[in-house]
Amino acid sequence: MTRAPFTADDYASAKSRPFQAAKALAPRKDKVKKDGPVVFQTGYGPSGLPHLGTFGEVARTNMVRHAFECLTGRETKIICFSDDMDGMRKVPPTVPNPETLEPHLQKPLSRVPDPFGTHESFSAHNNARLRAFLDQFGFDYAFQSAADAYSSGMFDATMVRVLEVYDEIMDIILPTLGEERRQTYSPILPISPSTGRVLYVPLLAGRHHR
Repeated sequence: MTRAPFTADDYASAKSRPFQAAKALAPRKDKVKKDGPVVFQTGYGPSGLPHLGTFGEVARTNMVRHAFECLTGRETKIICFSDDMDGMRKVPPTVPNPETLEPHLQKPLSRVPDPFGTHESFSAHNNARLRAFLDQFGFDYAFQSAADAYSSGMFDATMVRVLEVYDEIMDIILPTLGEERRQTYSPILPISPSTGRVLYVPLLAGRHHR
């Protein structure tokens, strides 16, 4: 016997966690412009090869996305964002010739050589593996690289805005951090022009100026 299609009431009464999360988001749908999709985003740090946790991150977001569509009827899209401007904090034990990466510690992952020798950078290799991994499971997503986004100027206006409301951001974030991390936290991480390394340092001056 074939079950009748699910109705709006079925979706509204669903108790599963994706639907509960989507219900919490649904009231915000009217704040999103109606001539385009509602965007969901999942983040990924390409400091190593994709794994089960990576799969779970994308799978869970897709479940909420689908539930949101069922509840609201709105079109959606999901962006899988690679944080490949993050500094490489340690050399992964699973790469060939790990000693070749030691000189590149704290450099953006997009500027670390690929130890596998197949791509222009370590993050490019891991990003390619991630995309192949997601494609294998048929995920519908758009991929975005932080390195490409920053170099294109996509985040310029947002970074200026972060500096304008720097104190408000710090008032929200600092109470969530441990004492040691509070001493060095900054919402913007500069890259040293002399060493090429990401600087995990507090922002002390000039933050209120364009």
